Amino acid sequence: MHSTSHLATDTASALVTITPPDFPVIIDLVYATPRNFTEHVVYAQAQCALHADAAACLALAAQAARRAGYTLKIFDAYRPPAAQAVFWALCPDPRYVSDVSVGSHHSRGVAVDVTLMDGNGCELDMGTGFDAMEAHSHHDCDDLSVEAQRNRSMLLGIMLHAGFKAIATEWWHYELPDAHRYPLLDSDVVQVVHFKN
Repeated sequence: MHSTSHLATDTASALVTITPPDFPVIIDLVYATPRNFTEHVVYAQAQCALHADAAACLALAAQAARRAGYTLKIFDAYRPPAAQAVFWALCPDPRYVSDVSVGSHHSRGVAVDVTLMDGNGCELDMGTGFDAMEAHSHHDCDDLSVEAQRNRSMLLGIMLHAGFKAIATEWWHYELPDAHRYPLLDSDVVQVVHFKN
C-alpha cells in the first residue's frame, strides 16, 4: 500500500466535475454499477471528475468527436486509491491494473476510459468490450475486423490530438503524458463500497 504522504487530500482545486452540457459527453461510470469485471458496485456514490489539466484535454477531445459526428462516452475517470486497491486485489496483473503500491493514473485524476457513440446512441465496435483484459484489447492486435480497427484508430486520433497518450494494452484508456508527476488524490467525489472478495 502506498504511503498516505503521497496522497493529496486537498483536491477541491485539482478536480473538475465533468458534466454535460459543459462537456458534450455521455457518462456511464461502470464501477457505480455491477456491469464491470468485479461484478460488484464499487462506487457507492460517484461523480465523473478529472484533474483540471485532463479536463481541458477532454473538452478538446469531445469537440473533435462531435465534429466527426460522434460522442465520447466515459466509463471511468477519477478513481480513489481505495477502489484501486479493490481492483488490484482481484486482478494483480500490471498489464491491466496498476499495482496499488504505485497508484493508478486514474487516482491522479489524469486518466480516462472512453469509447465513441454514433448518432443513434450506439457504441462503435471496438473489437472487445470495456475492461476486456485480453490480447484482443491491445492496440497492436491484428485479429480484429477492419471496422473495429478503423474505429479504434479514429478514437486514438481524437484522443492523441487532444493531448492524451495511449497505453499498449487497453484501447479505451487514455492519460496525460508524464502522468506520474501528478500526485495521487484522495477525494470523496467518488465513495467506495467495501465488499469481501
